[in-house]
Amino acid sequence: MQSSWRLMFFMSLASCFTESSEAIPGIPTTYAAILRLKSLSSSYSSRTRQRSSSPPLGSISSPSWHGAAAQQQQQQHSPTNLYHVSEAFKHDESVDHGPVFIQEPDSVIFPVDSDEKKVSLGCQARANPAPTYKWLRNGTEIDIESDYRYSVIEGSIIINNPSETKDTGQYQCITTNMFGSILSREATLQFAYLGNFSGRTRSAVSVREGQGVVLMCSPPLHSPEIIYSWVFNEFPSFVAEDSRRFISQETGNLYISKVQPSDVGSYICLVKNTVTNARVLSPPTPLTLRTDGVMGEYEPKIEVHFPYTVTTAKGSTIKMECFALGNPVPTISWRKVNGPNPSKARLRKSQAVLEIPNVQLEDAGTYECKAENSRGRNVFRGQLQVYTYPHWTERLNDTQLDSGDQLRWECKAIGKPRPTYRWLKNGTPLWPESRIEMVNGVLMIHSVNQSDAGMYQCVAENKHGAVYTSAELRILASAPTFLASHLKKTIIITKGQEVAVECKPQASPKPTISWKKGDKALRENKRITVLPDGSLRILNATKSDEGKYVCRGENVFGSAEITASVFVKEPTRIDLSPKRTELTVGESIVLSCKALHDPTLDVIFHWTLNGQPIDFEKEGGHFESIRQVSSADLMIRNILLMHAGRYGCRVQTTADSISDEAELLVRGPPGPPGVVIVEEITETTATLSWTPGADNHSPITSYNLQARSPFSLGWQTVKTVPETISGDMESAMAVELNPWVEYEFRVVATNKIGTGDPSAPSRVIRTKEAVPKTAPANVSGRSGRRHELVIAWEPVSEEFQNGEGFGYIVAFRPNGTRGWKEKMVTSSDASKFIYRDESVPPLTPFEVKVGVYNNKGDGPFSPIVVICSAEGEPSAAPTDVKATGLSVSEILIAWRHNKESVGRPQGFEVGYWKDMEQEEAAEKARTEGNESSIILTGLEGNTLYHLRVKAYNAAGYGPPSNAVRVATKKSPPSQAPSNIMWIQDGSHVSLGWEPVRPLANESDVMGYKVLFRQEGHSNSQVIETQKTSAVVLLPDVGVYIIEVRAVSEGGDGTPSSQIRVPSFSGGKVTSSQSSLHTFSTSSSTVTFLLVLMVPSTSW
Repeated sequence: MQSSWRLMFFMSLASCFTESSEAIPGIPTTYAAILRLKSLSSSYSSRTRQRSSSPPLGSISSPSWHGAAAQQQQQQHSPTNLYHVSEAFKHDESVDHGPVFIQEPDSVIFPVDSDEKKVSLGCQARANPAPTYKWLRNGTEIDIESDYRYSVIEGSIIINNPSETKDTGQYQCITTNMFGSILSREATLQFAYLGNFSGRTRSAVSVREGQGVVLMCSPPLHSPEIIYSWVFNEFPSFVAEDSRRFISQETGNLYISKVQPSDVGSYICLVKNTVTNARVLSPPTPLTLRTDGVMGEYEPKIEVHFPYTVTTAKGSTIKMECFALGNPVPTISWRKVNGPNPSKARLRKSQAVLEIPNVQLEDAGTYECKAENSRGRNVFRGQLQVYTYPHWTERLNDTQLDSGDQLRWECKAIGKPRPTYRWLKNGTPLWPESRIEMVNGVLMIHSVNQSDAGMYQCVAENKHGAVYTSAELRILASAPTFLASHLKKTIIITKGQEVAVECKPQASPKPTISWKKGDKALRENKRITVLPDGSLRILNATKSDEGKYVCRGENVFGSAEITASVFVKEPTRIDLSPKRTELTVGESIVLSCKALHDPTLDVIFHWTLNGQPIDFEKEGGHFESIRQVSSADLMIRNILLMHAGRYGCRVQTTADSISDEAELLVRGPPGPPGVVIVEEITETTATLSWTPGADNHSPITSYNLQARSPFSLGWQTVKTVPETISGDMESAMAVELNPWVEYEFRVVATNKIGTGDPSAPSRVIRTKEAVPKTAPANVSGRSGRRHELVIAWEPVSEEFQNGEGFGYIVAFRPNGTRGWKEKMVTSSDASKFIYRDESVPPLTPFEVKVGVYNNKGDGPFSPIVVICSAEGEPSAAPTDVKATGLSVSEILIAWRHNKESVGRPQGFEVGYWKDMEQEEAAEKARTEGNESSIILTGLEGNTLYHLRVKAYNAAGYGPPSNAVRVATKKSPPSQAPSNIMWIQDGSHVSLGWEPVRPLANESDVMGYKVLFRQEGHSNSQVIETQKTSAVVLLPDVGVYIIEVRAVSEGGDGTPSSQIRVPSFSGGKVTSSQSSLHTFSTSSSTVTFLLVLMVPSTSW
């Protein structure tokens, strides 16, 4: 049975391989390859050329009780691999530089039973010249040449047929070029395996019912961590964990706090390797019940718990176990002794496991597990300590120094515990010497020389890991050199200026500087000095300072010189006029700028306005520069306010630059006044204040107040008190405003030049309410139903309603009576009121007036008008209704109206429907006024219709007439005239055709129409005939188009095919000119037509 289980497990293992292969296309399905991929995906690839590296995975130690989670933390939470290079030349691959890691080895767990039979540790560096590589295992160099199992390809080491005994250990890569060597972080090569359980039969465990029990797993040898589960009786019946049963992932044991009869059976421990997924089963352990009684209740006893000190990395997930035996079954609870439990903490497995994800430093502290039942309680406490890997806060930068200079490098890292520092030079430890000091991450080398050049690394480490940062030190040694552009200089200045000649050769060590003028050494004095950086300075230059100056730089490796020729010219002077000018908007001016300068110097002019260069292309044609030999005039045309300011003219030569300014004042209309404030508001007035705007150099003479409301067409000038607002005033009152209207106000200023832009609008404000002053207009009557008095008026605009609660008072009385009857209409939009009284006869005259009111009171009434009550709807039906079918789609219907009936009609409505339809589906057609007939169109042919007529007005419809019936005509013949033949004699064309024979459902033929028109014209002439022939006279020269149609009661039939006939001018055509045309295939028909139609014609 055991062998069959193993076969099943190997099959499931193979399926795991398949899943891995599908998840990572193109990658061989080996555990080593999969692990390397996981490591690469979780670590940073150092392609940014920064100089720093992460700790070796093997150096991250974890307590054994962490189980599989520790392995995941080892892969996922290792510090990132960073390198830092600040020098610009490192980014240019054509420049020589020392090695920079772009890939360092990652720790690998290699399955012992892997089919691949080889393992690879990656290492790659960028350097110029290209680097070489060698490898260390456990600090000793690997002799690649002497062991055929090792090979190095592009920096990576490949181990064939890896052996656990020979190859387990810590690996490091060293890469070297002419500038030095750097050492990679450590990577661990570990072998994964899972041994078999001992085949020895396990003794049965016998307990009383209610007693607790621990079943030991005793796992086989393994690497790395394993996962535990238990099988009950037979596979795959697994033990389900609950508050009574618990499987520890630290010990592998199965704990049953209180045994029940259902627990009796055989138990098998199953372990699974977290890397290879291999599984093995232990021999079964029988569990039996003793027969000597039942176990009584007892207090909890904690059998499994987390260590007294738990150490975990920041950012990882920690799981702490606690389980107790007891009767009754104990309950487990957790708390943090020195603070609240982390909010992210979760309880698993019936509270036997406390899981804290993404552990942070504040999660550290003392945690307590308490097991409790009715018999008592038991407590365990342990300390959670959180550590962090070293992390750089300050890295090394590549440095170049002159011989004899001092080097000071400092690297800083943070971590818990606090990291310590050590230094490497070219991959080997660096120790303090007479010139070398190393204190707390600071490296100092005094008086550097060529022997100090190389690659340096600072390593920050604590017991959980290490990080590396590297940099290159170059010691410079070269003779002085100058840039080619500095070898010969020409310096032109004017008298009194300062001369500065730069002399900064590139050299290492720093050169000594000496100066000559001509062939003689230069003597320093108060005016002539050599600055500390080697440059020459001459103050208050004179003509005597002209000449050639030579600077010489010299050190132990050689010397170099540069020459500077100095020329001293007369200073340039400038004349700008006029200096100050006042203009009015729209005027023009010319500013003249003249330069007095050394004739050997070229001169350039620059114009500015308020310090900004004038762009002559973008100023809309206002500016023009007029250039002469030693002057430049600025023409300003059609000047604007924006052109006021300081105009600068700068004259520049190769020796000096001088400038001057002129001020231009522009008078114009005033600027907009400041903020307008509404000080006080009443029903019809608003007191306003404002601040004056710019007068633009012309005093403000007056102000104008403007207002805008929802009812005005834009801004309107309002009446004010005082009527004229003088320029020195800053407040006024707007009057004759409408009550209860929202207004905005603005102010416009005027001076002698003109009127300026308006101010910004004031805030919107509403005038106060008042009794309405405006009565409704155009009070009149409207048509209505019998016994109704309809009163209409034009509604009062909201502008004149003067307040809320606006409505109308409709007053009316019969003509000749004294008392008024009043009705309230509360809608401000109302325009009609209907009064109904059954006792009021039609056309009774009433006196009517309409007033207004709002919440403030009643307003005026309109003038009294006389309005008659409504006539009502028409009372009589139309008579003598007659209908006639006109064509296939038209019917004429006529009627008479009784003029003596009550209710004058506004028109008539005809309803018509087909014989087989209901009257409710009737279509409608209307007339207006006194029309007493209508032609209905769009009807169906040969169809019987029913028709009724009734009068209507605004009050409604009168009674309908009696229904009449009439049928539309049959359809016109669908057959077109055929076999059309014609003979032409000059301008006469004789036509003939076969008669049209209509179908049974078509109208009889009553005759024919011959239509002809000149080609290119739209109007046709018509000849009607009852025969099947006709003679057509073509009056003008040209081509005519002729067609024939049958005529019937139902209308014109289908037209024939068109024929085209030319017309000739002149007299009678001779026989030789005559022509016969036919569309018929029968010769007898042609002969008949010739005899019938043109018997006198000469053939």
